[in-house]
Amino acid sequence: MTRTKIASLLSQYELGQEVLVKGWVRSFRNNQFIQLNDGSTIKNIQAVIEFENWNENELKRITTGAALAIKGTVVESTGAGQAIEIQVKELDILGDANPEEVAKTVMQPKRHSLEYLREQAHLRFRTNVFGAVFRIRHAVSYAIHQFFNDRGFYYLHTPIITGSDAEGAGEMFRVSTLDPKNPPLNEQGEIDWSEDFFGKQVNLTVSGQLEAELGALALGQVYTFGPTFRAENSNTARHLAEFWMIEPEVAFNDLEDNMNLTEEFLKHICNYVLTNCKDDLEFLNEREKNEQKQKPQNERNELTLAERLEFVVANSFERITYTKAIELLQDSKPFKKKQFKYPVEWGTDLQSEHERYLVEKHFKKPVIITDYPASFKAFYMRQNEDGKTVAAMDVLFPGIGEIVGGSQREERLDVLKKKCADFNIPEEEIWWYLDTRRFGSVPHSGFGLGFERMVMFVTGMTNIRDVIPFPRTPKNCEF
Repeated sequence: MTRTKIASLLSQYELGQEVLVKGWVRSFRNNQFIQLNDGSTIKNIQAVIEFENWNENELKRITTGAALAIKGTVVESTGAGQAIEIQVKELDILGDANPEEVAKTVMQPKRHSLEYLREQAHLRFRTNVFGAVFRIRHAVSYAIHQFFNDRGFYYLHTPIITGSDAEGAGEMFRVSTLDPKNPPLNEQGEIDWSEDFFGKQVNLTVSGQLEAELGALALGQVYTFGPTFRAENSNTARHLAEFWMIEPEVAFNDLEDNMNLTEEFLKHICNYVLTNCKDDLEFLNEREKNEQKQKPQNERNELTLAERLEFVVANSFERITYTKAIELLQDSKPFKKKQFKYPVEWGTDLQSEHERYLVEKHFKKPVIITDYPASFKAFYMRQNEDGKTVAAMDVLFPGIGEIVGGSQREERLDVLKKKCADFNIPEEEIWWYLDTRRFGSVPHSGFGLGFERMVMFVTGMTNIRDVIPFPRTPKNCEF
């Protein structure tokens, strides 16, 4: 008999049909009622056995965490909260789970802290919250590929090992095969990187953007979706050393086109989750509501998780310049009452508290801020005519602040070379990037979406370590 997944069985069934289901025991009550889950849905299927027909030693092996194969008949359930159950005819224990050992793990059926769950990341998939998170993570990933494929983009695999630092941050992981105890030295007594595997110093990438631009300037429109790395010694709830990025690049697009694409893209993701992840979203929505009740009134979210997703889908994104944003913030009650922790003045970057005020209090809709000062933006962003700002954009969401950063890229060779000098970027290191401005250069734009930050938004999780299967953070590379 072919196995039926529990999600399929619950969505489409016939009373009286014979089925085979396989999964893990969530609970076993009264030597009769088995709650079985196979990961295909947050919902369990109840399997009922007539205990007098079963060997006592075999019943003792039906414990939380044990893996079972059950054959039986689908019947109408008399219990609350379920339409059907399985009347068990055959039961095979595929894998035992010792109750004493289970009691020491996150599989023990009780509420665990997220910190404790992170310590057992190899088992936390078995819990309801992480089952929901990682099913939604998959859905978001699929929605991203669907969006770009349907619009004629080409998926480009950019290098993970690179000799360039796209962000100019310098916080990169070095990749080397040299003996760390006895590296070759040059005449100056410094490490001789020419003896290394690639003949030069290389690192793990912080972004695939520069390489994606090369693809876009031939294929028209491309996107990357891959791992990126940053050796930033930060232990905040929003930072990882290894994370995933989505970076589309489009030839002939200006900043306005870029904003339109970004808004359509983000709405598509949120709408996909609302439409296709209802059970998991409902569970996470209720979980967040219960958590919010434990917080002081002034720290609670104004919108529920589901409302935040609908908020994005239903509203046109407000578009303002950075200069206008500063004016609005300086005219706000929090600024006048000195409630902002960070300063608000032209020339400084906006902080999360400023971004959330604009989204949640002032406009009450997602916001795109454009034309930031060039002083704190990357070298590749197009210089505006005022000489002070660049054609950059950040998209701000409720509850999270900035979720996307992008810009129109600098297509003018002379301006780009000057910016390389201003940022102390040797031209010989990115000669290939400059070359694209020599041969048929055109206006083009793109943006970057941190995948985990998007998953945080659509699941309501507040720590980025809880939306990636195995988080990599300072002093932590377990599993």
